[in-house]
Amino acid sequence: MAAPYPALGSTLVTLLSRIRARGAEILRFGAVGIAGIVVNLGVFNLLRLGPLAPDSEVAGDDDRVVTAKIVATLVSILFAWVAHRGWTFRGPSRHRPWAELTLFAAINGVALLLEAGVVAVSHHGLGFTSALADNIASILGIGLGTIARYAGFSLFVFSSEVSAADAALDPAAGLDGPPEQ
Repeated sequence: MAAPYPALGSTLVTLLSRIRARGAEILRFGAVGIAGIVVNLGVFNLLRLGPLAPDSEVAGDDDRVVTAKIVATLVSILFAWVAHRGWTFRGPSRHRPWAELTLFAAINGVALLLEAGVVAVSHHGLGFTSALADNIASILGIGLGTIARYAGFSLFVFSSEVSAADAALDPAAGLDGPPEQ
């Protein structure tokens, strides 16, 4: 006899099993992410309050806040690549270092567009120009970028320590419940 709501149940069980199997990796990703946020926001605020401040003569009149965001994100990307390569996704590499760095940069390019786009829309499109509003927009952008990064890194860049565990969680392997008769 089939289980009630088999599609919902099997999808939920598979999703929860995969999250549990990747728990340590997700925690390491989160720790690097938090450190990256500190680096990102620290550089962003140093630039926004320093050489790229509103009364500064650097980078024109309109794009200093976006320039600060881009520079801060690039610095945090470099920090994250070193940390993820050496700790989060340690183990055998899926690619040669230059290919890995190129893929890492491409995925971070997408995340950078998401992050800078949120700041640009908030600051220029919606007119929220205070430091608090810029930081809130920056944090929202970081959240969207983080989702894109984890998905991209685990799918395309780094080998995962749990790829064998994921294979064992395949629905065809019997985690969906007993076979229907």
